[in-house]
Amino acid sequence: MQKQSELDKWLLVPMAGLIVLGLMAVFSATHGSGDPTLFYRQFAWAIIGVVALVFVYYNDVRVIRDNSYVFYIIGLLLLVLVLVFGKKIAGQTSWVKIGFFSFQPSEIAKMATILALSRFLSDDETDIHSIPHLLTALAIPLLPAILIMLQPDVGTTLTCISFIAPMIIMAGFDIYILMLLVFPVILMLTGFINIYIIIVLSLFLFALLVYVRKKYQMHQLFVILSGLLTGIFTNRFAAEILKPHQMKRIQTFLDPMSDPQGAGYNVLQAKIAISSGGFFGKGFLHGTQTQLRFIPAQWTDFIFCVIAEELGFLGAALLIGFYLVLILRLIWAIFSIKNRFVELTLAGFVSLLFVHVVINIGMTIGLIPVIGVPLPFVSYGGSSLVGNMIMVGLALNFFRNKRNLGY
Repeated sequence: MQKQSELDKWLLVPMAGLIVLGLMAVFSATHGSGDPTLFYRQFAWAIIGVVALVFVYYNDVRVIRDNSYVFYIIGLLLLVLVLVFGKKIAGQTSWVKIGFFSFQPSEIAKMATILALSRFLSDDETDIHSIPHLLTALAIPLLPAILIMLQPDVGTTLTCISFIAPMIIMAGFDIYILMLLVFPVILMLTGFINIYIIIVLSLFLFALLVYVRKKYQMHQLFVILSGLLTGIFTNRFAAEILKPHQMKRIQTFLDPMSDPQGAGYNVLQAKIAISSGGFFGKGFLHGTQTQLRFIPAQWTDFIFCVIAEELGFLGAALLIGFYLVLILRLIWAIFSIKNRFVELTLAGFVSLLFVHVVINIGMTIGLIPVIGVPLPFVSYGGSSLVGNMIMVGLALNFFRNKRNLGY
């Protein structure tokens, strides 16, 4: 048995920094006229997360890998359970409540799905270029994504499929073929926004495909035509496909001033809060937008506004810096690794974390439509916090046993 490595501080320190900033922001966002119990609940969840992290940290990697499919099945059962007995909050049935305890099964399902997909792709029998194996690899994340979509939770659904492409590419799938497969899907989603964007994006992506690989031009022609047709279809029937509140979010994303007191209110107030923070911020507990409650539920999806207003550019830069260190450390581990399961699992974690951060901060500054995605380690929510801490615990476990894993 080889000697184990020490605790990796490049993962632990930025995670701890994010949690501290999150607790400060939740306290400030609920200070005074808010609900002060939210801070104590979040603090309690942080302690539970530490316990869960320590438990995972000292577990055997082989036990985690061998039981990946078991975790995945449990995650699917919880998603079915929430559809039957779930608690409806803000139009979404995403929570299961047991007495005073409530949790969001989708956060558990995302983590379990990454482990199951890593297990499947790392098996020696799996050939990612085989059609049955490729379809199986796609089905593993798509099944929980469909169950989450039924809640309905668009934001979590998008994050649940965000790690598919990076993981199957890491497993050896041809990135060019993946680009061809994803092309129509991109244009279909673009159709919900604007027909002119479809045309411009089609020309750009088609030129990119031709530049990357000039052969298979008939395949490219078929893809571009199918993409255009799907984009035009979704644009034409967007009102029938999407729910009214989802259409409203897209409209206000394109023009927040079209409904400044309604659907566009949050985005406008978020921009005001972020811009008013300046370089040094207004000071902890002194943010006007924050303390006067101009942004509804600012301790969840819009918590970045609290940090940017009260701690300014420096606080926001520190927050993003912590994420950057965490992500770069995980990427470094991926390229320094020789254990296939661990490599794929970390790729899934990086993708999930990166997409969460980009979507959350992007929607607060008006670059992305508001779809309800929490900021990892920072937004109020015990399920998200504990789930992310378990992921870091797994990464710390991989570092701890890196000599035994062969990297």
